[in-house]
Amino acid sequence: MSEPIGAAASIGAVVRRTTRALAYLASSLVVGAAGFAWTLVAALAVGLVSITHLGGPAFLGATWVTRRFADAERRRAGWVLGAPIGSPYLPADRGTIRERVTAVATQPATWRDFVWLLGLFPVGLAAGIAAIVVTVVDLGAITAPLWAWAVPNPHAPFPVKPLMTTVPGRFGLTVIGTALLPVAAWLLRRGGHLLASGAHGLLAPGRHRDLVEETARLAETRRRVVDAQAAELRRIERDLHDGAQARIVAAGMTLALASRKLRPGTADRPGTDNRPGTANAAADVELARRQLDEALAELRRLVRGIHPPILTDRGLHAAVAALAGDSPLTVTVLGDEADRYPAAVESAAYFVVAEGIANAGKHADATSCTVSLSRSGDTVNVTVTDDGRGGADATGSGLDGLRRRIEALDGTLTLTSPPGGPTILHAEFPCAS
Repeated sequence: MSEPIGAAASIGAVVRRTTRALAYLASSLVVGAAGFAWTLVAALAVGLVSITHLGGPAFLGATWVTRRFADAERRRAGWVLGAPIGSPYLPADRGTIRERVTAVATQPATWRDFVWLLGLFPVGLAAGIAAIVVTVVDLGAITAPLWAWAVPNPHAPFPVKPLMTTVPGRFGLTVIGTALLPVAAWLLRRGGHLLASGAHGLLAPGRHRDLVEETARLAETRRRVVDAQAAELRRIERDLHDGAQARIVAAGMTLALASRKLRPGTADRPGTDNRPGTANAAADVELARRQLDEALAELRRLVRGIHPPILTDRGLHAAVAALAGDSPLTVTVLGDEADRYPAAVESAAYFVVAEGIANAGKHADATSCTVSLSRSGDTVNVTVTDDGRGGADATGSGLDGLRRRIEALDGTLTLTSPPGGPTILHAEFPCAS
């Protein structure tokens, strides 16, 4: 049963593609004529009023209508291509009339629309007529027994006369038309695809829009990186001020107090706690030592938060393994221990893993986590998967900071966390070395 069903589905798909191609080619007769007429009228009207103050508004109005025509053409081409062609236009709806005219006129898509509407008339005329002729001739041959008897032509040349004027000849036309039906359908599909490909070549987003969007993306990425860097500097400054600096200041004050207690003439003076001055000084020195140890530990934590030294010394795999060893979760690390990446990539990847493991333990109630580090061609892949309850928020501040760090390297960060889990945090970094 599966083979007949599959064959029927395949035949149905061919029939649909052929029908869409025929509709596209036939409608090009009307659309091509309408587009050609509009283009001539618009060009003449804009040209006549261009020397007046109405030139700018007339040009904007003409291009607005032309873009609606072009959008319809993109949708029509989608009948054959399988999906509508994307819009190639850049925003130009702000500023003065002169600024908007300049913005519209400098877009190559504006002029490609005019070229297509002008060229569609002769091309669509030829393609539409050819499609209609092929269809009518083939269907006429297949249905010859139904109508050929009504148009007798005793003076027709051979072999038209026996085919048209005899019953066997008419059924012979049916056989010939049926045999040529796949050829006619292929010609229709091929012609429709060629015309739609021409529409795609002129009406699809071009290199200009790609460059403008890439420039905008890079500008946005640069802004986000600058903001992230400023926030990181503020965090470091705050941590130093509230943590290590405060501990070092306290240690300095404690040592100063011990120094006063050890001055000549005060060594045996009782302290406030009725102990000799030397004993008080020793207690102060011990307190200062503990404060300095705490300050040193605070500085080490701060350094690890900026760039763990193990990354530089032993690489990403070893740093992640150390991170896994400190985690309360059961963390499995997969990947080549000897593989090294650029320093910026290793640093960003490390913090992706750190954030993923931390979130799994704090928010997902996970018990185990798997970290996969791999290289695929020129791309480094980092994946953190946990067995938690899922439902992670992709817009959280921690993930947003990671996304900024990754975007600065032209990488991508994706989060998959359906309710019930698992949560998969995946990052990709371009890496040519």
